Amino acid sequence: MDTKQEKYERLLPQVKALCEGEEDTIAKMANVSALLHQEFGFWWTGFYRVCPEVGGRKLEPAAPTATSALRPPTSALILGPFQGPLACVHIGYGKGVCGTAWKERRTVVVPDVEEFPGHIACSSESRSEIVVPMFCGEEVVAVLDIDSRELGTFDEVDAHYLEQLVELM
Repeated sequence: MDTKQEKYERLLPQVKALCEGEEDTIAKMANVSALLHQEFGFWWTGFYRVCPEVGGRKLEPAAPTATSALRPPTSALILGPFQGPLACVHIGYGKGVCGTAWKERRTVVVPDVEEFPGHIACSSESRSEIVVPMFCGEEVVAVLDIDSRELGTFDEVDAHYLEQLVELM
């Protein structure tokens, strides 16, 4: 049986091949979430996109600017391509694990979601989670969110390889 590291090392070239020459980010997100979900059998695997419009109205830029640095952005993370059960559609800046990874601009590993303050329970079966921000230049444009039914599924190995994976996208 392959180790987690061996699985990721085998997946990285596949992700690179899937993404090379593909301009459509949604298509890349769809294939990458399917690939990860199939290989690891996670409970939920997918992306949330930073969207400057909600309900047809234009909102502030996703990242604070010099003029808005004192207030959080009013854009939201909107559900993107995923594999698994139904999911939350909108997640606010700094809310839950996904919103925290967006706000803090870092990967967040949660061994037990019950112990994460403000965790958004899209599914009561989710027990641990990892969220990796996806950047375009300096701006977070999406997050990769993966949930497991088991406690303590994710660690620094996952963080290391998933960060490399989103960079390929």
